[in-house]
Amino acid sequence: MPEPIHPDFFLKLTSVLTPSLSPNGDMLAFARSHVDHDEMKTHNSIAMLKLPDQESRSFTAGPSDTNPKFSPDGKSVSFLRPDGDDVAQIWIIPVAGGEARQVTTGPAAATEHAWSPDSRSLAFVANVDPDRLPPDHDHENHPRVRIARRIRYRHDQRGWVGDSFNQLFVVEAASGETRQLTEGEGDCSVPVWSPAGDRIAYISDEVEERDFNNDSEARVIPAVGGTPTAWSAGLHRVWALDWSPDGTRLAACGTHDPIMWDPRETSIYLLEAGRDCRNLTDGAYTSDPSSAEVRWLAEGIWFIGDRHGQSFLCRVDEEGGIVTEVGGPVKYSGGWAIDADATRAALIEVTAAAIDNLVLFDRSTGTRNQVTDFNRSYLEAHPPAAMEKFTIERGGQQIECRVLHPPDFDPGQRYPMVVDIHGGPHSRFSDWFDPYQQIIATAGYVVLGVNPRGSSSYGLDFAKMVLGDWGGEDFLDIMAGVDALCERDYVDADRLAVHGASYGGYMGSWIIGHDHRFKAAVVGAPCTNLHSMYGTSDIGVSFFEMNWRGTPLELRDALLAHSPISYVENVTTPVLLYHGENDLRCPIEQSEQYFVALLRLGREVEFLRYPDSPHGFRRSAHPALRTDCSRRILDWLEKHV
Repeated sequence: MPEPIHPDFFLKLTSVLTPSLSPNGDMLAFARSHVDHDEMKTHNSIAMLKLPDQESRSFTAGPSDTNPKFSPDGKSVSFLRPDGDDVAQIWIIPVAGGEARQVTTGPAAATEHAWSPDSRSLAFVANVDPDRLPPDHDHENHPRVRIARRIRYRHDQRGWVGDSFNQLFVVEAASGETRQLTEGEGDCSVPVWSPAGDRIAYISDEVEERDFNNDSEARVIPAVGGTPTAWSAGLHRVWALDWSPDGTRLAACGTHDPIMWDPRETSIYLLEAGRDCRNLTDGAYTSDPSSAEVRWLAEGIWFIGDRHGQSFLCRVDEEGGIVTEVGGPVKYSGGWAIDADATRAALIEVTAAAIDNLVLFDRSTGTRNQVTDFNRSYLEAHPPAAMEKFTIERGGQQIECRVLHPPDFDPGQRYPMVVDIHGGPHSRFSDWFDPYQQIIATAGYVVLGVNPRGSSSYGLDFAKMVLGDWGGEDFLDIMAGVDALCERDYVDADRLAVHGASYGGYMGSWIIGHDHRFKAAVVGAPCTNLHSMYGTSDIGVSFFEMNWRGTPLELRDALLAHSPISYVENVTTPVLLYHGENDLRCPIEQSEQYFVALLRLGREVEFLRYPDSPHGFRRSAHPALRTDCSRRILDWLEKHV
């Protein structure tokens, strides 16, 4: 009898992150992450894989080393590691071996970084705060009032932002001498050196009415400093860049659509100074934010493209049109790398039955080799649920659904069913291992995931259908998927539950206010009151004005009509709420309102509050908290379903 995937899976998991190939493709560096059970802390270190024999060795000791990058000359690897004040800095270690040395020493964490073509300098991003206090400031005896002067004064992952901005810097690798390249009221990201090393392209959100939108643009600045120029005319948002081999143009992952704010529905564009952008892929494939990188090599522009919930390693030439699928279909996440002549590509592969395997494509031989398998023994002892896909037609749209069947599934038996709802609303369920779904499914439940209108990877028009219509056609799509699955003999239609987080939490609380079939609801980090969330979320203004095309002053009745809190009196389903206390995206007041309303009405409800946890804590919080959340979800389902 196979063991289920237990909630403590997060304590057993080894993750692979941010692969980097040496320029000639003979070595592969990557970050390896696992939980140190003695200290109950996540341990991150850099590993090195020699190719083609795949001999692996630990390259750094950790415990907090991330984001390795080979220098263009192949002699060094840079990575991020905290200094003595727990501030992430850039460190460099020789590939041939030796001690790592610290390169940056700034007061703020270095984040994204990139080598110059001559391997002498690195561009990086760090925060510049005019109100920064020294590390030894006595907060207890000298507290300071925080003053907000702009709408975007907080950020879910970063906390208080105030008047600080992420700026672009260059540091000399040998001396550590650092100079700041950018300034102004906007965040910079994703620095990319031109082939000649004389310019740096980057992304800036220093745009008109920055407080009211989330627009961004590609800019180019001289590497020695100077005035930047904008290169992305015609685009509203940019998420990734790379230079053409001759240094005259840029390839960009972005969108030309003014109301498509989500990086999960994008195209690849060609940019040139003084000209409008040109769409090369026209939305046929979109990118995943975790793999939103483009590489322009001699044979064309390479990117990870998603279509209908599947990922492909793709290539398109500069004329656009035909996209060539080189690898896939699976799910790629967590970054990828390709060598200088596009012979070898390294990707982190997630399938429905496996998680975080590093695979290597060798185009010279046409082979795909899996080069890591850290989680194999666990998954052999705890086999994942099998996935099935089916499609329904509703309202003129093809709606794709995915079903997980418990191990040792017997269609002659009857199983309880949990409908899981993704976030976004522009996320999507994919052909990949979802730990939370697997924990539920291997505990004996059939798990249904529907990609309703609004989901990404089905085209821009499909993604935009949800705008201004939350709780409308998207709700009906999900319920049509539930109805279709309930027609199967093995589903016990009297034992249904619903689970979702973020937009999925919105939809879960919406469903139980409009349908009484569900015996249990698990609602995570929801939006329950769209009217109040406009003013309390870190993205409330830009997000809601793009989704609803107006402000609460103009749309009060519509926002309340689409808010689950307006239908709380209809709820009879027992509700388990969970929320991170540091959530600034869907603030915890959204759960607090819903909890108080349900409790005051005498409904059965419990409220889990996770300390020091932002919006995406199910992916990034302390493993013990993620384990606790999964265990309590299972307990709630077992109690009520």
